[in-house]
Amino acid sequence: MRPALPALLVGATCIALSPIFVRIAEVGPTASAFWRVALAAPLLWPLLLAAPRAPAARPSTALLIGAGFAFAGDLAFWHWSIRFTSVANSTLLANLASIFVTLAMWLFWRSRPSPLFLLGLAAALGGVMMLVRASLAFSATALLGDALGVVTAVFYAGYLLAVKDLRDRGARTLELMAITTTVTALFLLPVALASGEALLPQSVQGWLKLLGLAWISHCAGQGLIAYSLAHLPAAFSSVSLLFQPVMAAAFGWLLLGEPLVALQMLGGLVVLAGIFLARRGSS
Repeated sequence: MRPALPALLVGATCIALSPIFVRIAEVGPTASAFWRVALAAPLLWPLLLAAPRAPAARPSTALLIGAGFAFAGDLAFWHWSIRFTSVANSTLLANLASIFVTLAMWLFWRSRPSPLFLLGLAAALGGVMMLVRASLAFSATALLGDALGVVTAVFYAGYLLAVKDLRDRGARTLELMAITTTVTALFLLPVALASGEALLPQSVQGWLKLLGLAWISHCAGQGLIAYSLAHLPAAFSSVSLLFQPVMAAAFGWLLLGEPLVALQMLGGLVVLAGIFLARRGSS
């Protein structure tokens, strides 16, 4: 358990850096989402092919495509959210995914939520209202970014549900990462081309930023979290992952000069408390 906890925290920190890479990228938001997975895939496939082959069930093609589509929506909407609103708000709102997962299980699988989950949901919604109110004080585009952050959470919830189903069927973590990353890139490429955004960086530094997004945030971040989740209790892991939005807010403040106003900090704390209660209530 000891190496798993540092892996979880380092993985969450790596993912928390992704909004910084997106904000300073020399390409548009959809293009950076594409490069995030397109540059990660060549690193993941050799790792998968070199990994020891263990007996595993054949993954469902439909579920893999569904996971790739959901992850493409997650990345595209989140990257646009980061461009319009603060790093803290976009990351906090994207982490509402765990609440949407439980709501989906309630609506489609008749898994009735507990009173503790409903309390957490109410707290999270109250925190979101505080974040929105704080955004109104900045600009109308910040409010749009907040809305895109919520849409991000919906797509990420779909991705999590698909991955959970694939894992329950015996699919390996590295296999899922390699395949869904490739499928996600195939979905995002035509969208990036049609968007009219700048698709190619204009400097070596621009490519290094995209490589950081792909290799540090995507490969290292997702890989370390996948490793840690296999060695830590689920309830403990879900709570520890709340470290990610906290680190993202800190990076936004330190590296981008995005100070947090009092109402935003209070709203963020209420959202985190709501997510904490909701996860405890759904575990």
